[in-house]
Amino acid sequence: MSALTTDLDLKVPVIAAPMAGGASTPALVAAASRTGGLGFLAAGYKTPQALSDQIDAVRAEGVSFGVNVFAPNPAPVDVDAHRAYARAIQVDADRYGITLADGEPVEDDDYFEDKIDLLLASPVPVVSFTFGFPTPGVIKALRAAGSLVVLTVTSEAEALLAVDAGADLLVVQSSAAGGHSGTLTPLKVPAETPIAELIAQIRHRTSVPLLAAGGLATPADVAAALRAGADAAVVGTVLLRTEESGASAPHKAALADTSRGNTVVTRAFTGRPARALRNEFIDRYDAQAPIGYPAIHHLTNPMRKAAVAQADPERMHLWAGTGYRHATEEPAGVVISRLANL
Repeated sequence: MSALTTDLDLKVPVIAAPMAGGASTPALVAAASRTGGLGFLAAGYKTPQALSDQIDAVRAEGVSFGVNVFAPNPAPVDVDAHRAYARAIQVDADRYGITLADGEPVEDDDYFEDKIDLLLASPVPVVSFTFGFPTPGVIKALRAAGSLVVLTVTSEAEALLAVDAGADLLVVQSSAAGGHSGTLTPLKVPAETPIAELIAQIRHRTSVPLLAAGGLATPADVAAALRAGADAAVVGTVLLRTEESGASAPHKAALADTSRGNTVVTRAFTGRPARALRNEFIDRYDAQAPIGYPAIHHLTNPMRKAAVAQADPERMHLWAGTGYRHATEEPAGVVISRLANL
């Protein structure tokens, strides 16, 4: 913790994870930082202008914060498999009167270069990356601009690559994490290594500060990760029902639904491994879903948005980590203080 106190302005060893798609609002980021932890904006799926606006909003709060960026690491989809999947899931899109695009897959980089330009022109305290690593030139430029650079890893091998790439800190993400896995090899689902074990493995190999992520939902979980060698804990799912969260109402309701069962890792919604609450769409299509990110994300996105609008939890992505039952409806600062055992 001491090594991070100055670098990240941490007073408590709990960090609010960046959750792309709307959950990580400026209010949630600011609440985490005001509590003594640190909040992260999620640049994923935002236009550069929308990201800029959110950075300005958090800056106005006068707190330290970070921005997380999806690093380009595409898993190109097979065109025939893309079309076959589009035809298969069209029956679910028909519920909302939506015709899915079954032609050429959409392969993009989520405005990566424009977002880096923004972060160089208007530096923030911390920039983290998931899905892959940026080039050495990008890392060097961000550090020269005054930003700490954090890289996300899911294994000991990835951690060593990240250290060699010049990371100031590592987010070590276990498979228990909700939402997308940060794995560098999205064609494979990461091993189900408990976070404390993964932290201990990596701590033996490097002195770079480690931030533990994945399934951390109680004070005991956080304490165990710190004992294993983490410098701080990163939590996401446990904040999804908080007052400041931008998660949709049906997502929050599903997290509170006691009839929901275990979470599962699926590529049915985006073509990349991600952990979610089981629902009808996953049960029906997980085995058919091709590997292919971001193409499958773009294919299913209109249907998922319509499902949210109609409060249909069976056809939307209910991202959730294994500790989702501990998510509570209260202020984020209260949750973070409890996790830090204050």
